[in-house]
Order: sequence, then C-alpha cells, then structure tokens
Amino acid sequence: MCGIIGILGGHEVSPQLVEALKRLEYRGYDSAGVATVDADGRLDRRRAVGKLVNLSDRLVHDPLTGHAGIGHTRWATHGPATEENAHPHRRGPVAVVHNGIIENFRELRDEVVALGLQPESQTDTETVALLTAWHMSQGLDAIAAARATLARLQGAFALAFLFDGEPDLMIAARKGSPLALGHGDGEMFLGSDAVALAPFTDRITYLEDGDHAVIRRAGAEVFDVEGQPVSREIAQIDIGASQIDKGGYRHFMAKEIAEQPVVLGDALNHYIKGDRIVLPEALDFRDVDRITLVGCGTASYAAYVARYWFESLAGLPCDLDVASEFRYREPPMSPESWAIFVSQSGETADTLAALHYARGKVARTIGVVNVGTSAIARDADIALPTLAGIEVGVASSKAFTCQLAVLAVLALKAAHDRGRLDDAGLRAHLADLRALPGLLNQTMAIGDECRRLAGWLAEAQDVLYLGRGALYPVALEGALKLKELSYIHAEGYASGELKHGPIALIDRNVPVVVVAPRDALFDKTVSNMQEVMARHGQVLLISDAQGVESGGHGTHAALVMPSGGGVFQAILYAVPMQYLAYHTAVAKGTDVDQPRNLAKSVTVE
Repeated sequence: MCGIIGILGGHEVSPQLVEALKRLEYRGYDSAGVATVDADGRLDRRRAVGKLVNLSDRLVHDPLTGHAGIGHTRWATHGPATEENAHPHRRGPVAVVHNGIIENFRELRDEVVALGLQPESQTDTETVALLTAWHMSQGLDAIAAARATLARLQGAFALAFLFDGEPDLMIAARKGSPLALGHGDGEMFLGSDAVALAPFTDRITYLEDGDHAVIRRAGAEVFDVEGQPVSREIAQIDIGASQIDKGGYRHFMAKEIAEQPVVLGDALNHYIKGDRIVLPEALDFRDVDRITLVGCGTASYAAYVARYWFESLAGLPCDLDVASEFRYREPPMSPESWAIFVSQSGETADTLAALHYARGKVARTIGVVNVGTSAIARDADIALPTLAGIEVGVASSKAFTCQLAVLAVLALKAAHDRGRLDDAGLRAHLADLRALPGLLNQTMAIGDECRRLAGWLAEAQDVLYLGRGALYPVALEGALKLKELSYIHAEGYASGELKHGPIALIDRNVPVVVVAPRDALFDKTVSNMQEVMARHGQVLLISDAQGVESGGHGTHAALVMPSGGGVFQAILYAVPMQYLAYHTAVAKGTDVDQPRNLAKSVTVE
C-alpha cells in the first residue's frame, strides 16, 4: 500500500526521493510528501494531494535542499486525502513516514493531548511523531525517543524517522509491514521494497518482524524485537528484474496481460522437467488428509479454482477461506493437513496473519508467492515462487495465471502421490499444461474483439458473470476485474444459482457474460444462458468454436477461444476476463493502472 523511501546520501535527495516514489506508484496512493535535513541540520518537508506530479510541481516552486531525506506515498486509512493528512508528519524536531495502522493510536493521542500537544491531522501516524517529540522534550536523544515510542505502538507498521539537527541519522522499524535497507558506498537507503531501491544499490537487507535499525551513511545497526543487536543478511538482488517500464504499451496492465504466455511458460518450465514434476522433496501428499487454501481478492479466486483441481484430480478435500475471515472464526485444523497461502506480494497482511494462525496447527504451510524475499515466503515452511515478474498494474493479471499454474502443478503432484493418477495420466495432464503458453498466445487475439465490445459494457450499470465448475471462480474474477477497473457494479455467479434469486435482476439493460468452454458442464450452462435470454438478457458467450457454434444462437455477441488445456482451461479463460475489464475501463476513461481507492500490496487489515 503506502510507499516509503529514505536516503542518507551524498547528493541532493529531493529529486531522488521523488523518482524512487514513482517506482512505488504501483502500490496505490492518494497523496505524497518528502522531508529533508539540509547541510545546516534544518528539517523541513513538502506535501501534496493527488499524483506525484503535484508534489514535483510543489518542489519546483518551493524546493527542499539536503542530502538526507524520507519520502512517502499515502493510501488513506485514517482521515481523507488532504495535505494535512499527508506524510511525512512533523512535530517539533521529528518527521515520520508510516505504512500500516497503529491500532492503539486513540489511546496514545489522548495521552499526548493530556500532555498539552494538539494533533493537526486525523491520522494515526501523527501520534508517532507527537509521542517521539514529547520524549525528546523530556531530554531523550533521538534514538532513545524513537525506541520509547516504538515500545508503545500496537498494530502493524513500517516506520522511518528523520530528525532536526541530525543529517546523518535515520531510524527504521517494522512490525508486519515490509521494509528493506539498501547498502551503498558511503550511502544508505530505505524502502518499502527492493523496487524503490534498485536504482541506488543491488545490496539489500530485509528487516525481520520486530526489528528496528539505526541508520547512518557508514552502515546500519539492526536490533531485534528484544532490543538486542542482530546481524541480518545482505542479499544481492537482480537489478534487471526490478526495471519498470511500459514497453511501448499504453498501460502497464496491457503489457502484463500480453506477457502472460512468456511468464506462464517460465513458471511451468521451472516446475516441469520432461514428464516429471520438480518440487521440494518435502511436498509428498501421501499422508495429507486435507488442504486449506487461503488468499485475498484475485489470489482467493486462484485458490478457488485450485480447490476443484485438488478435489477432482487428487481426491483431497479442501477448505477455502478468504484470509480476512480465516483466523477470526478460529477454524479447527487437522495436524495431518496442509495449508496453502496465495499472495502476489507475499506481504498481504490478512494472508500473513492467517499463515501465522495456521503454524503449529497443520503439518505444513506453503506460500505461493511472486516475491521470494517476502514475509510469507520467509515464514511459510515451503515457498513456491510464481515467477510472474514485477506486476505494476493494481488489478492482477499475469500474477493470477502464474498462481494458477503453480497450483495446478501442486494438484497434479498430489494426484500422482496419492495414486489417483498413474504415470500415463500424469504425462497427459502435463502435456495439457505445457500447451497452455501457446494457447494463451492464440488467446491474445481476442483483445481487439474485447475492445469492440467495451463500448457496450461501458454503458451498463450492472453486469453479471456466469460460470460452472472451475470456470465459476473465473466468472468471479471477471466481475472483480470489471469492478476494480471500470467502477461498474458486477457480480459473478455459479450458473445454476442464477434461478435461485439473481435472475430477478435480468432485463435488456444487464449484460451477462457467460464463461462456458465445451466441457461436461457446457449443456447445463447453455440451459442457464437460455433462461437469461428468455428474459431479454443480453448475453456475451465466451467459448471455443464448437461451443459458440452449438450454443451461440441468439446471443448478443460471442468470443471464440482456442480449444485445449484439458482440465486447466480456466487459465485460458482468465484472459478474456482481463481484456474485457481493461478495454471497458479505457472506454470509460478511468485510471487503469491505479484505480481509485485501491492498492497493489495490501499491508493493513
């Protein structure tokens, strides 16, 4: 969500801070700001509401100097997007930027008000600055004051402190929210993730939960949750993997949709060698009695699709939970079961908390993540990378299909381990998987037809998506995509459930998108589609050529998909869901890559 950057360098940091924040725009934000300490030790800040260009304009007319600074892009939690609520927050000699939520901020704010300090914003973050400033007024130095404040904070946070009169000092702390240190030559850097730090250094230290760091240009001292000095590994990152550009596409999302054949092939090649599945030896499903699948948003729909595969192929019963509800219902978990946690960023707060709940209650926890250095990757027993590469568009596309690929491989491994698939059956299914990148490449051709249909969808106030079996979660994902990008109300339903209430919504003004490959459930789905058309519903049928020929009569329009993919064709049908939402959003003129109110990496509950 919010983006943090910090620099103790040898050059003017304001432009560097803004450029680094641009690399964090994909996380989502509604305001931005920077604070610097100049050569004379003076602390100052600039803030602006809206896009980073507004902050850049502000700095042109009212510049900040200094070689030490912190910057922030804010996604509002407490208080609306106003300059008063924008970060950095400054009180007296301290400026603070923060990602996360301070859960006890009301209690702390009441304390500082009782001490005679009045908040100037509606945010929880300002309380951190107020409390630190008060501790300094009582004679504590900057480091001691920050530590005294950190000891009082409850919740999830990543924090960076900058101080008046301290041009060679920055303090960082993390609990729940990610934070990384970057090591340079006589310079130090701080960022929400390695993407922000890539232009400055390829040497990264990831702070662990509960860590805080005292940072100077010569290096950083890291202390654990007990306040004891600790050594954290310096990792070498691949700078090339952190480069962000649109590659000639109008939007990042268009580029990321188009990248899917390649990245899906990369993911499958990583896990499939010839007729063998290559996974860690510990992933032996023979004694597993149940699988729990957990995710948020699009990741939860990937898990939903995977449930069909685990149950139908491997005969493994599966529980499915959205992470934000999982631990609060305190589900009983079998010690012979496994839990799989799906997250693009690997930092999703609800999913990480669900993982922590499951640890010790199940035999094994597995993280399916796109960031191998993320908290979920580190905290799970086994981390399986999806290898989608950096995804900048807030609405997930290539990360979704790569998640599905990894989950499909897991389901096949489970089926083979448990004797539900013999070697010949496994080879047949692996052949279906290996065919998917080529089929996805063919599927990209529907983008032009989706653009032509976008004008029709853009006029709607409500859109329904229908699917059956493993295509039902794809319908849910299609509805989510349309909501995220175009702000059109959309809902996904299992086709057979339409007649149990939602059919009351059908009239000639409600487009109905039917996802129906020619499979064992096709005829039943077409029957449900006929019920829609009998009530003047305008149907867009998405099927293969045979399906469109046999079931497309009387529909408003049809999208013809390639045949193939076997039981894994849900991966193919994700693409028209993405293209329809993308082109509809373009037709409506919404912000495709950064939809309103949304964030890429949701690191608060």
